[in-house]
Amino acid sequence: MDKSTSLPFSVSIVMQRVMLHNRWQSFQWKLLEVLPESSGVSVATVRALLMHEHDARWLFSGFSVDLFVDETPGYFLNLSADTPCWFVMWRFDEVDGLELAIPKSITLSYNEAARWMDAGEQVDTLELSEEVAAWLATYTQEYFQPESKKKRKRPSFEGGEGVDKMARAEWDRS
Repeated sequence: MDKSTSLPFSVSIVMQRVMLHNRWQSFQWKLLEVLPESSGVSVATVRALLMHEHDARWLFSGFSVDLFVDETPGYFLNLSADTPCWFVMWRFDEVDGLELAIPKSITLSYNEAARWMDAGEQVDTLELSEEVAAWLATYTQEYFQPESKKKRKRPSFEGGEGVDKMARAEWDRS
Protein backbone atom coordinates (compact mmCIF):
# COMPACT_ATOMS: atom_id res chain seq x y z
CA MET A 1 0.00 0.00 0.00
CA ASP A 2 1.15 3.51 -0.74
CA LYS A 3 1.47 6.08 2.02
CA SER A 4 -1.54 7.97 0.67
CA THR A 5 -4.04 5.60 -0.84
CA SER A 6 -7.72 5.13 -1.58
CA LEU A 7 -10.13 2.34 -0.85
CA PRO A 8 -9.91 -0.02 -3.85
CA PHE A 9 -13.47 0.92 -4.81
CA SER A 10 -15.75 3.95 -4.70
CA VAL A 11 -18.76 3.98 -2.42
CA SER A 12 -22.36 5.10 -2.60
CA ILE A 13 -24.23 6.48 0.39
CA VAL A 14 -27.92 5.88 1.05
CA MET A 15 -29.72 8.50 3.14
CA GLN A 16 -33.22 7.88 4.51
CA ARG A 17 -35.90 10.40 5.42
CA VAL A 18 -38.34 8.99 7.97
CA MET A 19 -41.62 10.70 8.90
CA LEU A 20 -41.93 11.45 12.62
CA HIS A 21 -45.04 11.94 14.71
CA ASN A 22 -43.65 14.93 16.53
CA ARG A 23 -45.01 18.44 16.73
CA TRP A 24 -41.54 20.06 16.55
CA GLN A 25 -40.00 17.98 13.79
CA SER A 26 -41.92 16.34 10.96
CA PHE A 27 -39.14 14.06 9.68
CA GLN A 28 -35.61 12.85 10.43
CA TRP A 29 -32.69 12.08 8.11
CA LYS A 30 -30.50 9.04 8.80
CA LEU A 31 -27.47 7.44 7.21
CA LEU A 32 -28.81 4.07 6.07
CA GLU A 33 -26.05 2.36 4.06
CA VAL A 34 -22.55 2.73 2.63
CA LEU A 35 -22.29 0.48 -0.43
CA PRO A 36 -19.28 -0.45 -2.54
CA GLU A 37 -19.68 0.52 -6.19
CA SER A 38 -18.95 -2.27 -8.61
CA SER A 39 -17.71 0.01 -11.39
CA GLY A 40 -14.24 1.45 -10.98
CA VAL A 41 -15.46 4.85 -12.18
CA SER A 42 -16.25 7.39 -9.49
CA VAL A 43 -19.08 9.55 -10.86
CA ALA A 44 -21.15 11.72 -8.52
CA THR A 45 -24.87 11.10 -9.03
CA VAL A 46 -28.06 11.51 -7.01
CA ARG A 47 -30.99 9.14 -7.44
CA ALA A 48 -34.24 8.59 -5.59
CA LEU A 49 -34.60 4.94 -4.56
CA LEU A 50 -37.91 5.19 -2.75
CA MET A 51 -40.42 8.02 -2.61
CA HIS A 52 -43.14 7.32 -0.08
CA GLU A 53 -44.97 9.71 2.21
CA HIS A 54 -43.53 8.07 5.34
CA ASP A 55 -40.19 6.84 3.99
CA ALA A 56 -37.89 8.24 1.29
CA ARG A 57 -34.44 6.95 0.34
CA TRP A 58 -31.81 8.60 -1.81
CA LEU A 59 -28.62 7.16 -3.31
CA PHE A 60 -25.56 9.42 -3.58
CA SER A 61 -22.76 7.78 -5.54
CA GLY A 62 -19.19 8.54 -6.53
CA PHE A 63 -17.43 8.91 -3.17
CA SER A 64 -13.74 8.08 -2.95
CA VAL A 65 -12.39 7.04 0.45
CA ASP A 66 -8.82 8.31 0.80
CA LEU A 67 -6.33 7.34 3.51
CA PHE A 68 -3.43 9.53 4.62
CA VAL A 69 -0.49 8.72 6.88
CA ASP A 70 -1.07 11.77 9.09
CA GLU A 71 -4.59 10.46 9.85
CA THR A 72 -3.41 7.05 11.11
CA PRO A 73 -3.99 7.98 14.78
CA GLY A 74 -7.64 8.60 13.84
CA TYR A 75 -7.86 5.26 12.01
CA PHE A 76 -6.33 3.55 15.04
CA LEU A 77 -8.95 5.14 17.33
CA ASN A 78 -11.73 4.05 14.99
CA LEU A 79 -10.44 0.46 14.85
CA SER A 80 -9.98 0.26 18.63
CA ALA A 81 -13.62 1.26 19.27
CA ASP A 82 -16.16 -1.45 20.09
CA THR A 83 -17.74 -0.89 16.67
CA PRO A 84 -15.46 0.57 13.96
CA CYS A 85 -17.50 2.75 11.61
CA TRP A 86 -17.83 5.01 8.61
CA PHE A 87 -18.18 8.71 9.34
CA VAL A 88 -20.35 10.61 6.86
CA MET A 89 -20.63 14.41 6.95
CA TRP A 90 -23.79 15.78 5.36
CA ARG A 91 -25.61 19.08 4.85
CA PHE A 92 -29.07 20.11 3.78
CA ASP A 93 -29.27 21.27 0.19
CA GLU A 94 -31.90 21.56 -2.49
CA VAL A 95 -32.13 19.14 -5.43
CA ASP A 96 -34.93 19.55 -7.97
CA GLY A 97 -36.95 21.64 -5.50
CA LEU A 98 -36.60 19.13 -2.64
CA GLU A 99 -34.56 19.71 0.51
CA LEU A 100 -32.30 16.70 0.96
CA ALA A 101 -29.60 15.63 3.40
CA ILE A 102 -26.69 15.44 0.97
CA PRO A 103 -23.48 13.64 1.96
CA LYS A 104 -20.48 15.89 1.39
CA SER A 105 -17.62 13.73 2.63
CA ILE A 106 -16.83 10.30 4.06
CA THR A 107 -13.90 9.19 6.20
CA LEU A 108 -12.61 6.35 8.33
CA SER A 109 -10.71 8.71 10.66
CA TYR A 110 -12.17 9.32 14.10
CA ASN A 111 -10.09 12.51 14.37
CA GLU A 112 -11.29 13.95 11.05
CA ALA A 113 -14.91 13.27 12.04
CA ALA A 114 -14.29 14.99 15.39
CA ARG A 115 -12.92 18.06 13.58
CA TRP A 116 -16.06 18.16 11.41
CA MET A 117 -18.29 17.99 14.49
CA ASP A 118 -16.22 20.68 16.25
CA ALA A 119 -16.91 22.87 13.21
CA GLY A 120 -20.66 22.35 13.67
CA GLU A 121 -21.17 19.87 10.83
CA GLN A 122 -23.71 17.03 10.93
CA VAL A 123 -21.89 13.67 11.09
CA ASP A 124 -23.54 10.24 11.16
CA THR A 125 -21.91 6.86 11.65
CA LEU A 126 -22.49 3.40 10.26
CA GLU A 127 -20.76 0.16 11.20
CA LEU A 128 -17.88 -0.97 8.96
CA SER A 129 -17.98 -4.31 7.19
CA GLU A 130 -15.34 -6.82 8.28
CA GLU A 131 -13.61 -6.55 4.87
CA VAL A 132 -13.21 -2.76 5.05
CA ALA A 133 -12.14 -2.95 8.71
CA ALA A 134 -9.46 -5.53 7.78
CA TRP A 135 -8.22 -3.35 4.90
CA LEU A 136 -8.07 -0.31 7.20
CA ALA A 137 -6.26 -2.35 9.87
CA THR A 138 -3.60 -3.41 7.35
CA TYR A 139 -2.98 0.20 6.33
CA THR A 140 -2.96 1.41 9.94
CA GLN A 141 -0.54 -1.30 11.10
CA GLU A 142 1.83 -0.43 8.28
CA TYR A 143 1.94 3.34 8.88
CA PHE A 144 0.77 4.11 12.42
CA GLN A 145 3.55 5.39 14.69
CA PRO A 146 2.35 5.91 18.28
CA GLU A 147 3.66 9.09 19.86
CA SER A 148 6.61 8.38 22.10
CA LYS A 149 6.05 9.29 25.72
CA LYS A 150 8.12 12.25 26.78
CA LYS A 151 9.55 12.50 30.24
CA ARG A 152 7.52 15.03 32.16
CA LYS A 153 9.44 17.89 33.65
CA ARG A 154 8.03 18.78 37.04
CA PRO A 155 6.94 22.37 37.39
CA SER A 156 8.70 24.40 40.05
CA PHE A 157 5.60 24.56 42.28
CA GLU A 158 5.88 20.81 42.80
CA GLY A 159 9.31 21.12 44.38
CA GLY A 160 12.37 19.36 43.09
CA GLU A 161 16.08 19.94 43.02
CA GLY A 162 15.88 23.27 41.15
CA VAL A 163 13.57 24.76 43.77
CA ASP A 164 15.87 23.58 46.55
CA LYS A 165 18.83 25.32 44.85
CA MET A 166 16.85 28.54 44.49
CA ALA A 167 15.77 28.39 48.14
CA ARG A 168 19.38 27.81 49.34
CA ALA A 169 20.61 30.69 47.17
CA GLU A 170 18.01 33.00 48.72
CA TRP A 171 18.89 31.80 52.22
CA ASP A 172 22.60 32.35 51.60
CA ARG A 173 21.98 35.95 50.43
CA SER A 174 20.18 36.90 53.65
